[in-house]
Amino acid sequence: MRRFFAVLIMFVASQSGISRADDNLQAQLRTLTAHYAGNVALYAVDMKTGREVGLNSDVPVPTASTIKLAILFEALKAIEAGDARWDDALMLTPENQVEGSGVLNLFDTPLVVTFKDALTMMIVQSDNTATNMAIDHLGLARIDERIKWLGLNDTWLYKKVFKPPTGDVPADQPKFGLGKTTGREMGELMRRFANCNLNEPGDTAPPTPEQQKLCDTALAMLKNQSDRGGIPRYLGSLTIANKTGALDASRNDVAIVYAAHGPIIISAFTYNNKDQSWTVDNSPQILIAKMAKTIVDAWK
Repeated sequence: MRRFFAVLIMFVASQSGISRADDNLQAQLRTLTAHYAGNVALYAVDMKTGREVGLNSDVPVPTASTIKLAILFEALKAIEAGDARWDDALMLTPENQVEGSGVLNLFDTPLVVTFKDALTMMIVQSDNTATNMAIDHLGLARIDERIKWLGLNDTWLYKKVFKPPTGDVPADQPKFGLGKTTGREMGELMRRFANCNLNEPGDTAPPTPEQQKLCDTALAMLKNQSDRGGIPRYLGSLTIANKTGALDASRNDVAIVYAAHGPIIISAFTYNNKDQSWTVDNSPQILIAKMAKTIVDAWK
């Protein structure tokens, strides 16, 4: 009888999405990262079974460009509310042209770009200038209010990219730069894209056709994200929707991996990295790729 109830509990957990720690996989990941020259924060969850693993998953970390997921989510909510449209005209000016990833900093100004095109470049190329245009269009305070609304208590967008912070900025901003998060919180945000969950926390209603159309547009951007050197590296032909982030001492990748049995969320952050080289084969990227392959192989 005890065995029957134990099996029943495991079955119910797998069907309801209740999170269950995967101790064997956890041990593999600890071994993989034991001698890494830097810090690692990881959270992963199998959306079908509820199995999960984590390494320092609740430790605040620098987001680098993964915070652009929060900007994209607020864009969907603004469009849903009628406060923005995909075809809104955004004016590119020299004030928003900044260095780093992307191409809009090379374009002549003034130039009109649609809101959708700015968001597409923000995700696909991690275009920093396009990101600043999107932040201006939505409002920095509104994005951070949405993050609070989501219940992400350790996630924050502090400022525009390569611009100084303005206004009342949290005291920990210098430590994290553009933004902060945790592996778990950014994973939970990515899960909302996978589920098309635009509802307020606690609302389990399925997406409306209008919401699903918004999510499909966002997922198309994420599936075409151009940096494939992290989570996608060793995963062959699997469809992957992801957003990366990189600083000298940080390499991050947050993804939906569409495995054969269903989606897996992987949220991986490396920081204080000894290897700060800007090559596709630097050790942080390789570590993220190995962790992703280990997770997917264990849960396939």
